[in-house]
Order: sequence, then structure tokens, then C-alpha cells
Amino acid sequence: MASEETRAVDTRTAMSPTERDTPAPVGASETTTLEKGPARAWATRLVVAGIVLSAVNLRPAITSLGALLEEVRDGLGMSGSVAGLLTSVPPLCFAVFGVMAPRLARRFGPAAVVCAGMAAIFTGLLIRPYAGGTAGFLAASALALMGIAVSNVLMPVIVKRWFPDRVGSMTGLYSMVLALGTSLPAAVTVPMTHALGGNWKLGLAVWAVLAAAAVVPWIPLVREGRERSVPAARSAQAQAQAQAQAQAQTQAQTPASVSARAAEEQPPLRITRSRTAWALAVFFGLQATAAYITMGWMPQIFRDAGVSAGTAGLLLAVTMVMGVPLAFVIPRIATRLPHQGPIVLVLGVCGLAGYAGLYLAPAAGAWAWALLLGIANCAFPLALTMVGMRARSGPGVAQLSAFAQSTGYLISIPGPLLVGVLYQHSGGWGLPIALMAALMVPQMVVGVLAGRDRTVEEEAATR
Repeated sequence: MASEETRAVDTRTAMSPTERDTPAPVGASETTTLEKGPARAWATRLVVAGIVLSAVNLRPAITSLGALLEEVRDGLGMSGSVAGLLTSVPPLCFAVFGVMAPRLARRFGPAAVVCAGMAAIFTGLLIRPYAGGTAGFLAASALALMGIAVSNVLMPVIVKRWFPDRVGSMTGLYSMVLALGTSLPAAVTVPMTHALGGNWKLGLAVWAVLAAAAVVPWIPLVREGRERSVPAARSAQAQAQAQAQAQAQTQAQTPASVSARAAEEQPPLRITRSRTAWALAVFFGLQATAAYITMGWMPQIFRDAGVSAGTAGLLLAVTMVMGVPLAFVIPRIATRLPHQGPIVLVLGVCGLAGYAGLYLAPAAGAWAWALLLGIANCAFPLALTMVGMRARSGPGVAQLSAFAQSTGYLISIPGPLLVGVLYQHSGGWGLPIALMAALMVPQMVVGVLAGRDRTVEEEAATR
């Protein structure tokens, strides 16, 4: 299959940036809100800023908690099993709320939904430490994770709509910043908490400030979309002129752009008929299982091996920060390959080596194991890239993204919980680490299947 950069049709010359983020009014043509050059550039810069700030907020709610999990457990009186439940809340919320994202995006527009998602993250992080008791902590965490869930699903959609000719590079940028937002809280939460007088509640709540900043870029896009849609919907004369312009434009369009427009207007796919969609969903679920076990439990593994709390947080940060350079490189390589299976296998082998090191010598080779597991965790940007490559159209990407992520996160729910149960009842990390390594094998198998050169539209049409 040709790379996304070479086969994607740049529809931005026929569609304004505002329209890509707001549903067109009934009867209104796409040309009624066609942007001029400077306005388009301004809106594009806002979208890039929004993507970057949103991406950096998609993991602090999880990794900041992992760094202080022992303090939170002591403060709230949690057992190991309940702490395992807490580490399973992220994939549960991602599965439940992520499936709602495409419908919300059709109703309100992707920009509005992501803006609301960032506001939910801010609110949840701010009130979580002070909600009172385990139940309140879980409920506030769920609010923040709901915002993360819808934004997770819509990021590939926004990238596909605004940058159809740069899916690989923009996904790499988004994934790289997401990795930075994952590693930063792991590294600085413990020392920052010490600087705040050892108050773990303040150490967790401070991350709400970052989420507040992420709301800002989306507000002008949402407001502009609403303001421009009203006169277009109410003015019959404008609609008539727009229809005439659209007819003239259609006559001048290339066959490729007409095909792209037709693809956007097709009815929803029967996504469950696609074997590639199922393979991608299982791959997404297994890599998410490994990621959330790592983010939730790896610092505790090192602490139980005699590593200090601050160093354990830094080790988790090293694991997460590996995604910064690799998340930019891997998507660009993946879009140039006809089959992404070899990348899947390399990442899987690194994961198996890292787990073996954690089992045999967790403290002695801690930095090496952190590096290897960091490489293995880059299956996430690879999965996001394959979502964009395995569907032809924007709606197809939205459906595949929602299906793969929601199904995948459902698959990942038992993993962190089971690790907590095994840890509590076995009294050590041997069985949990064996479970992590065992799950890496099917991840490699389904990843190879998901990386094959085909699209979900082809499979849904032929079955």
C-alpha cells in the first residue's frame, strides 16, 4: 500500500478549516464558509497548538498517580486489590466513554468535544485529591478520564481532517508530545510533592493547571464555527449562491477529489466485518494492557526491589520519555512501509527482554529494563498510525478509531487489576511479571495481522 503521504487527497482546498471541525448547516454548501488564506493559516496554527496541548494532557492523570500510588494507598486506606482496581479505571473509562466520541463529534463538532474533554480533565484533576475517600477519588478520576477518552478517539480524526497529506508526521508530533506528557509527571511529581511539603494531594492537584491551558486554543475554533454556521443556515440567498459555486467547483474537480468527497458521504461501515479492524482492536488492547500495568505498577516493582521512591519515579519517566523521539520516528517509518509487522516484532522483543530483566535483576539492571520497556511502549503511536492507514476516509478513520480504542480498552481492563490481585496474594512480583511477558506474545501476533496492506472499507465491502 502506498504511504499515507502519497495517497492521501488534500481536501483542504475544497473545504475550510472551520467546516472540518463543525457540522455544515442543513442545506448549506461547503463553499459557504470557505476560508481565505490568512484565516486558514491562523486556524491551522490554533489546531496545531490545540493538538500539542491536548496531547500533553492525556496521561498526567495516570502517571502522576503511579508515582505516588503508595502514598495514595496509605492516605485512603487502599488494599492491593483496590489499588489494582484504581489502575484499571483508565482503560474502563476509555472503553465506556471513547465509544461516544464519534456521535458527539457529529453532533457538536470535534473541536467542541475536545474542548469539553480538556475542561473535564481540568475539573477532575483539581477535585480528585480532595473528593474525600476512595469512592470520591475514583469518581473524580473517572471525570478526568472521560475527557481523556473522547480526546483519545478524536485526535486521529482531527489529524486526518486537517492534515490528510501529513498523517504520519502529525501523528508523530502528537504521539511525541503525548509521550512527553506521560514522562514529565512520572519524573517530577515526587520531587514536586516534597517541595510542597510532602502533601500528596497538592502533588496531584497541581497538574490541573496544565489541563486548563489546553482548553484555550479550542475556544476560538468552537466559537468561530458556531458564528459562521448560523447565517449560512438562515440565508436562502447565500445557500443558492453556494450551490451555484459548488456546482462550478464540482465541474472543475479532479476525479481524485470527487472520489474523496464521495467517500466522505458513504454510509457508516459495518466495521465488525473487517478482520483488520478486529486485529487492530486486539493489538490496541494488549499494548494498552502493558502500558497501564507499566504506568501503574512499575514504580512499585522498583521500590519493592530496594529502589528509592524518587529514583523509581525517574525510572518510570525514562520508560515514558523513550516515546518522545521514537513516537516521532516510528509513524514516519510505518507510513513508508507496505507492512508494519516488522516494527511490531521489534517492539515485542524489546518488551520480552525488559520483562525478563525485571524478573531476574530488577534493581541491578533497572535503567536498562526501563529503556527496553520504553521502546516496547511505542506500540501505542504505531497503533494510532495504523488506524489512519487502515481506512480511506475521515468517517472511516473515526469509526475505526472508536472501534479499535473502545474495544481495545475493554480488553485491557482486567490486566492491571489482575496484576494487583496476583501481587497481593503471591507476595511478590514473579507471577505478575510472568503474566506481562505472556501477554506480549499474542500482541505480536495480532500486530502483524493488523499491519497488513489492506483497508477496512475493502474488507467490509467484500464480506
